[in-house]
Amino acid sequence: MAGGLLRREAVRLLLDTVAFLWITLDDPKVSKRAREAFTDPDNEVFLSVVSAWEIAIKHSLGNLPLPAPPVEFIPSRRKAYSLLSLPLEEEAAVCVSRLPRLHADPFDRMLICQAIVHGLTVLTPDNLIAQYAVRVLW
Repeated sequence: MAGGLLRREAVRLLLDTVAFLWITLDDPKVSKRAREAFTDPDNEVFLSVVSAWEIAIKHSLGNLPLPAPPVEFIPSRRKAYSLLSLPLEEEAAVCVSRLPRLHADPFDRMLICQAIVHGLTVLTPDNLIAQYAVRVLW
């Protein structure tokens, strides 16, 4: 490489729900490596509708305080950070039946399936997700 600079290969990232919240709310728990991957303009970063659903449910139950209602918060943060929306397709939905029962969280299990089906790396601090046959980064 010219000048001895190594160019990193672009990565397609799927944000875990907590990663989306921590990054967009500027939580100091976000690792340096995760923040660099998230802000790298060469990377494609996706937010799944599964995370939007999880946030909406937890907020409506009073378990997740947000600076604005989910109907405003999620699209405004997705737009502000140029996040791509990842819909849930049948192939990912039925993939859940093939996952080992290593993790009980249904939202995380669906994100794992989306990552497998779409060849994405999950950006997550959750070590339980790393138990699956999926790439993780934090």
